[in-house]
Amino acid sequence: MSRHIPRRIIQTDKSADLPLLGRAVQASMRLLNPDFEYVFFDDAAVERFIDDEFPQYRALYDSFPVRIQRFDFFRYLAVYRLGGFYFDTDVILAKPLEDLLTHGCVFPFEELSVQTFLASRYGMDWEIGQYAFAAAPGHPFLGAIIDNCVRAQKEPAWAAEMMAPVPALFRGEFLVYDTTGPGLVSRTLAEFPDAGAHVHVLFPADVANESAWHCFGDYGIHLQGGTWRSRKSFVYRRLFREWEVRTRRALRKVSAKRGPTRSLEFEAPA
Repeated sequence: MSRHIPRRIIQTDKSADLPLLGRAVQASMRLLNPDFEYVFFDDAAVERFIDDEFPQYRALYDSFPVRIQRFDFFRYLAVYRLGGFYFDTDVILAKPLEDLLTHGCVFPFEELSVQTFLASRYGMDWEIGQYAFAAAPGHPFLGAIIDNCVRAQKEPAWAAEMMAPVPALFRGEFLVYDTTGPGLVSRTLAEFPDAGAHVHVLFPADVANESAWHCFGDYGIHLQGGTWRSRKSFVYRRLFREWEVRTRRALRKVSAKRGPTRSLEFEAPA
């Protein structure tokens, strides 16, 4: 296994015929990193990659009920096999990635979490994102994420633990999040042995500064242009938003007592 991230950028979308924003993102990434290999997977290429590189996961891949779960899973497999940087097509870079190549694995700090499972079990009141990340091929943390995606499908009760503190009405909002998305990836980090020695998290100076949320450190920003959630009624969306705002306000008061910084030292589960 290579110990360092290779010069490679990986992206995927339904088709190589991207909208203007996607083409602009693609062009800027290549201009800022001219000596990086650029690899793009459309839907057909994703299917071939699963069949050729990970046939043992074909049935699992097909079993995901929501399309975005399949492409979450694919991004982990692609970086695990090839190594390099993965970026969603709505992540805009501000500077080259060269000085991150000395690391074995890099993930962005995402935000202070609105879910309480990680804080109550591991003392982790924050999450990492997976709209952008990087790793050396075969990196064990990516392997652990893949294993947990498999576990979440085979053991629904394991994944449901994360959603249990959320009101029953809103648990569906976190299904993808906690089975293949940032919730699962953050849980994997909290449970990963000696995480600080293996994973580099791009923390902001102050984790409570919302302007630093959804950023790939100071290298780029996630525009959050896409959505996988199904359309809900106005009343439901209003109720969910009110619950989210109230919950986040209360949790931020607790988080503020811990100060502006966080580390990769986590509490052992009770």
